[in-house]
Amino acid sequence: MLAPAFIVVLVFHYLPLAGWIMAFKRYQVGMSIMDAAWTGLDNFKLFFSQSKDYVYVLRNTLAINSMIIVTNLGFGLLFAVLLNEIRSKLFVKIVQSVSLFPFFISWVIIYSIANSFFAQSSGLLNQLLVDWGILSQGLNILGDPKYAWWLIVGLDNWKSIGYIGVIFIAAIAAIPTEQYESADIDGASRFQKMRYITIPSLMPTLIIILIMNSGWILNSSFEQFFVFTNATNWERMEVLDMYIYRFGLKQLNFSYATAVGIIKTVVSILIVTIINAISRRTTGKAIF
Repeated sequence: MLAPAFIVVLVFHYLPLAGWIMAFKRYQVGMSIMDAAWTGLDNFKLFFSQSKDYVYVLRNTLAINSMIIVTNLGFGLLFAVLLNEIRSKLFVKIVQSVSLFPFFISWVIIYSIANSFFAQSSGLLNQLLVDWGILSQGLNILGDPKYAWWLIVGLDNWKSIGYIGVIFIAAIAAIPTEQYESADIDGASRFQKMRYITIPSLMPTLIIILIMNSGWILNSSFEQFFVFTNATNWERMEVLDMYIYRFGLKQLNFSYATAVGIIKTVVSILIVTIINAISRRTTGKAIF
């Protein structure tokens, strides 16, 4: 039963790693990888020395993804805790279904929705703010660099809160009911039960998810940044995946793009290892 999944992971995730050899060669389209001249670590040195791009690329990647991870987990936990306090099961199911729906919407559709609300001249939000006299002209939310990070983080929160909330709701369901019954006998309020039972019981789940997500701190949703990046905000929106796409597929510099991809992978592994070690030492919880 595991064979199909194992074969898919092997073929699409591990066998392509043989192509990493391009990072150590001067490969050009049309030639055999084995015939390309060996350059050693030149492509890696180029990223950190001759190229100044790594400063803003790493800044954008680390800042945006860190904000997304922290806010997604925070809002997801809060959403699950508050939803657990609602007594109407029908209302809970409706809220869960509505909040989970955006997770299945592609980023292309989300951009269309964002454009309908935030376009500078025709967006619904800007039109309302101008009509009400709050603004003299609409805000360029989709193009102004100062809004770029908050726009991406906010939309990612809206898209992911239902999915992450389901994980925490499942963890809440595993909390022994005896703890709540004992708290009721002791006269604990609903807020006290949330503070001293529900939230502490969710901490192991939160830590495990945080460790797993830390490995993705350098990985970004390519589709997400591809549709929201434009000529005016690219300096605040270009992350490592977009940078690799620019050099690999647009400029056909596969060797350099592969080298940057290897750097991203190695650093991601180091981050997971460090976060896992810190978690084991401080909380006793770890995934390996």
